Amino acid sequence: MFEYGFMQNALIASVLISILFPIVGVFLVLKRYSMMGDTMSHASFAGVAIGLVFGYNPILCAFFFTALCGLSIEFLRDFYKKYAELILAIVLTFSVGIGITLLSTGKAGANVNSYLFGSILTVTKTDLYIMLVLSIISIITLLSLYNQLLYITFDEESAKVSGVKVKVINYVFALLVGATISVSLRILGILVMSSMIALPVATSLQLNKGFKQTLIYSIMFGFIDIILGLVISYYINCAPGGTIALTSVFVLVIIIGFKKLLSKV
Repeated sequence: MFEYGFMQNALIASVLISILFPIVGVFLVLKRYSMMGDTMSHASFAGVAIGLVFGYNPILCAFFFTALCGLSIEFLRDFYKKYAELILAIVLTFSVGIGITLLSTGKAGANVNSYLFGSILTVTKTDLYIMLVLSIISIITLLSLYNQLLYITFDEESAKVSGVKVKVINYVFALLVGATISVSLRILGILVMSSMIALPVATSLQLNKGFKQTLIYSIMFGFIDIILGLVISYYINCAPGGTIALTSVFVLVIIIGFKKLLSKV
């Protein structure tokens, strides 16, 4: 299976995604902000539409547009401090509106289905290089801001009092979420991308471990979900986004069932 070039590209991309998504996801989930992933994935839809219609690289366009939407979400938090879900609805509606408007003109120069559902056939070397660069930058930035992000995640007000530059770090983190979303477009697809932000973290939370262990288990479950989903999609000849999403749900159900069994024993 992995003797084919397109599967090798897909495998490398999947490994990058399986590391990056859970790292970002664990902070979003613990901040009760997991739906931001869904909003940003729909924002990437508008970015892809811009790239396809105007002839630019869709992944780079998705990154720039999701980054802009992430910054907008943080900016709007000052105006809707008690209604964070409204901010997500505003950005999501704006993004979907742009995407549908542009694609409905019929000027897209490529098939948008591979971006909506994911495809193991369309990951090119250029896409892989872009994914690699964005992933390395994102991981290095996350590691350098780890302690501050951890503080902000659990107590944002105390972090402000302690002198942590909460606003700046939140803006940087929003950019990282945009990068994470954009690197996964080709494999996961826009429609199921948010599942990989939340589900590996949801699975690892069932183990009731500390933060670092939860983070490590999230990466492990993310890797299992994506690789199994990728292999299954190859053998049954379907879009990998769907099989990866289903695999992540099945793994979560298995862990919950195993936990229940152990508690009874």
